[in-house]
Amino acid sequence: MIKSSLHELLPLNLSTGEPFYRQIYTRFRNAIADRLLKPGDRIPSARALAEELGVARGTIEAAYSLLSAEGYVETRGQAGTIVTLGLKPGLHAGPAQQEAAAPTARPRTAAAPVLHLPTPQPLPFQMGLPALDAFPRKLWSRLAARTIRATAHSDMTYPPYAGVAALRNEIATYLQLSRGVACTPEQVFVTSGYRETLQLITGALFKGGDKVWTEDPGYLPTANALAQAGVTPVPVPVDGEGIRVELGVQAAPRARAAIVTPAHQSPLCVSLSLQRRFALLDWAARANAWIVEDDYDGEYRYVGRPLPALQSLDRDGRVLYAGTFSKVLFPGIRLAYLVVPVSQIERFAAVSQTMFSGSPALTQSIVADFIADGHFARHVQRMRKLYGERRKIAAEGLDSLLGKYLRVDPQPGGMHLILRMRGRRSDKPLADAMRKDGMYAHTLSQRTVRHQTQPGLLLGFTNIDSAATMENLAQRMLKLVSS
Repeated sequence: MIKSSLHELLPLNLSTGEPFYRQIYTRFRNAIADRLLKPGDRIPSARALAEELGVARGTIEAAYSLLSAEGYVETRGQAGTIVTLGLKPGLHAGPAQQEAAAPTARPRTAAAPVLHLPTPQPLPFQMGLPALDAFPRKLWSRLAARTIRATAHSDMTYPPYAGVAALRNEIATYLQLSRGVACTPEQVFVTSGYRETLQLITGALFKGGDKVWTEDPGYLPTANALAQAGVTPVPVPVDGEGIRVELGVQAAPRARAAIVTPAHQSPLCVSLSLQRRFALLDWAARANAWIVEDDYDGEYRYVGRPLPALQSLDRDGRVLYAGTFSKVLFPGIRLAYLVVPVSQIERFAAVSQTMFSGSPALTQSIVADFIADGHFARHVQRMRKLYGERRKIAAEGLDSLLGKYLRVDPQPGGMHLILRMRGRRSDKPLADAMRKDGMYAHTLSQRTVRHQTQPGLLLGFTNIDSAATMENLAQRMLKLVSS
């Protein structure tokens, strides 16, 4: 059941002329029609949702009134507003939703290994790690114990190759309401991480000799994985508005795909501008190409609300949306997911069944309960606030002691800071010295393939727990940079 924490979801699209109340109404209507919200599920109060979205309460009430008038929801006094009991599946589903309908997800069949949570002490400034000290381990343990106690014989067979049905449903619900990703559970494929997601995409869509745009600077394992599969990565430069589409067209106009990080470009953290988003979608439609949207940490934006996904603008079914639980929960969970266009469900199902044996179903079931019980949305909200605080502590601590040598780049979101080297200093010597001193350091030059960028360091801030910790680390860096 989706709890009242749903008000944390539903970002509004400011770039469209559609009234806010209609956007809210449409999101709820589609979620109900797709059975992502089920009869009896409670929806947020008008006041709570208005507060979260920053709109007038009357806007929410107008949307709810329309939903009520059409029979989607009903008011139950102190119990609040719920999805109408007895609502028939697919009620009022529009043509797009009916077209997207696919066979009912397979019932849960799963092996039940005990979830192992290795938690080694992270290095200072280590990237890619969420705040491990803030993860609700006690709550997680209770959910895990509950899931284990409920394990039946049928849950101990081989796991579904595309993912446990309950988790696919919860992912589809969350994405539709939080990121604007229109999808059904059948479009969701659960994998054991981003690299497996990329293997699935490569196996289903690419063949040897294909060219694929990659961002430069970017996430190098992407290009390496493509090259190992016989696909040619084409590095395309990135500036303050994201990937430069026109240069990609010049370099490889008939490329098979583009792999991008629109919410927070990895590693520069810039957001792909609306103009570039439309240009990229237009190129994909004309070239019959695919766009892989890697939304690895799109939830963590500290200036305004999280941006809607690029997939929400796709009208031609060219975008594949990739997400992960490593950044919002913990990396040891080894769970990610891919949303494919409706036209590609059967192809990806066949490739998934051939290539993979399925992720541990017990882990998937725990995550499904974590989302369904409302804990996931609350956890993301808490982490967004915590990371905003830790980001400020890290930036101020670095600037106060190292401002003479380094400049902290302002970014709207993400889980790491970029420190630019003042003057013409190389970023490699300082990074090497930091690693020898027991700190993590990654350089921008390491992320660059062909197009030069200003030297800088990439430093994770999510596990910096106090100003005192930051001051100590900055002092250690000062000794290294001034020597």
